[in-house]
Amino acid sequence: MEISQSSQRILSSMLEARTGQQITFSRRWRIDSALSAIMRERDFTSMDQLVARLASGRDPALTEAVIEALLNNETYFFRDKLPFDLLFGGPISRLEQARARDRRLTIWCAGCSTGQEVYSLAMTFLDEKVRWQGWKIEIVGTDLSRSAIGRARAGIYSQFEVQRGLPVTQMIRWFEEVGSREWQVAAALRDAVRFEQASISDPPPRPGRFDIVLCRNVLLYFTTEMRRLAFTRLAQAIAPDGSLMLGAGETVIGQTDRFVSDPENRGLYIPAPIAAAPAARVA
Repeated sequence: MEISQSSQRILSSMLEARTGQQITFSRRWRIDSALSAIMRERDFTSMDQLVARLASGRDPALTEAVIEALLNNETYFFRDKLPFDLLFGGPISRLEQARARDRRLTIWCAGCSTGQEVYSLAMTFLDEKVRWQGWKIEIVGTDLSRSAIGRARAGIYSQFEVQRGLPVTQMIRWFEEVGSREWQVAAALRDAVRFEQASISDPPPRPGRFDIVLCRNVLLYFTTEMRRLAFTRLAQAIAPDGSLMLGAGETVIGQTDRFVSDPENRGLYIPAPIAAAPAARVA
């Protein structure tokens, strides 16, 4: 469906103002597909008609629906697999030793979308029950999208979503068929995680300090200012010996001085060391 440049600008400005995300030129193709369902439900005959309604400011429910639709909620179980192997083979093994006395690990998935990443982590820990016996593993996922968090809490996914990236053994163990081609995460797995609706620009969720922070494929769409604020929040949330995982196409280089590359785990980041205060001068 045709959309004028002025309507594109209005949608882009609205999304940026509400979420900090941008609709770059390469992503403008998503506008039509993302908003097609709203167009049908509201009987709009053109995209410009929908945008005119938004610009009037008289339909906050429509504005909320459009924002939700334009957010990128792409995710799937064990996405890319290699990052999970890297995380459990490096930082989590190291933290297992460092936290041996307290026997507690805290993990935050920022921008968790519909929850598959959070459940993937929980499955990995629960599949190694003997290893983590007596430990408190706290995993929390946050996302700006109310509908995405609602789906994550319910833990109900389509046949396609469950099969996408999820090994058959874990599908059988951790999911129950609940309807026509729908599957729900087992209660034990749902009880092992927590979801909250929040922006990455908000203060970190409780407990406020995390051993591992995942923020994968979230910062790609942010403005420079929003990305800087996001790194500040992530730095506030991570333990001094914690690890940050970004998406494959993301980096801290040239973006922030709060994190540096992990020399032992390529593709991961650690909090930048705090420079020592200069020694007092002797008269």
